[in-house]
Amino acid sequence: MIQLQNDFQGTNEYVASKELLTAVNVAITLQKPLLIKGEPGTGKTMLAEAVAKSLGKKLLVWNIKSTTKAQEGLYMYDTIQRLYDGQFGEEGVDDIAKYIKLGKLGEAFDSEEQVILLIDEIDKADLEFPNDLLWELDQMEFYIHETKRTVKAKHRPIVVITSNAEKELPDAFLRRCIFHYIDFPDAPLMEEIVRTHFPDVEENVLKNAFDVFYDIRAMKDIRKKPSTSELIDWINVLQISGIPVEKIKKELPFIGVVVKKDEDLETVKQRMAQNY
Repeated sequence: MIQLQNDFQGTNEYVASKELLTAVNVAITLQKPLLIKGEPGTGKTMLAEAVAKSLGKKLLVWNIKSTTKAQEGLYMYDTIQRLYDGQFGEEGVDDIAKYIKLGKLGEAFDSEEQVILLIDEIDKADLEFPNDLLWELDQMEFYIHETKRTVKAKHRPIVVITSNAEKELPDAFLRRCIFHYIDFPDAPLMEEIVRTHFPDVEENVLKNAFDVFYDIRAMKDIRKKPSTSELIDWINVLQISGIPVEKIKKELPFIGVVVKKDEDLETVKQRMAQNY
């Protein structure tokens, strides 16, 4: 029977639900990539940072863009630099290995110690991108054709993959991952998160800010719901400004920290005027 590792227990700065802690430790135990989905602002990227800090391991971040190709994560052959060096008579031009640069996945495989590899926002790339990584993530190795070298993982990295669910990921890729969806924090968990940032936050400031924040998120016609990070910023500026507590609901001070679209701002002001 496999004993589930309990290596990750969260950090002082990162509050995780029991379900999320379990998902991380299952992925570590089974040595499979952890695929994290959730709306923006739920701490997906910060999770990898917290795992790295908690386990005392180096974090490598591969930020995915719409133009990113899987090959970039393995290695790149800098033919232009080699051509340039050849034209100017630089030594070592015949040493092709000199012009091979490992990508983030390649660095993770080649590391002398186990690292945490974050593949951030994988759904930004094209549909073939996840499938192009299947073999490498399964076998933990890849082949450099130019130097005829196989780069095999010295230590299997702990892989965390985030997605904002902008695109559906291929089934073959999903089968190889441990999956967890980070639900938006309810008020008790959110209070725990906020208090890790502001242990001495005034109770009335917290309550009034929470009431406004969750009322806004409950509005069906809001185009962009505010996130955890925006609530934290708002509470921070409310405290710094020393705004009277009774004005938070009535005047919505600094509400632009929380609401970021013109249409939403008008809706929020109208609804809050009715409610409060």
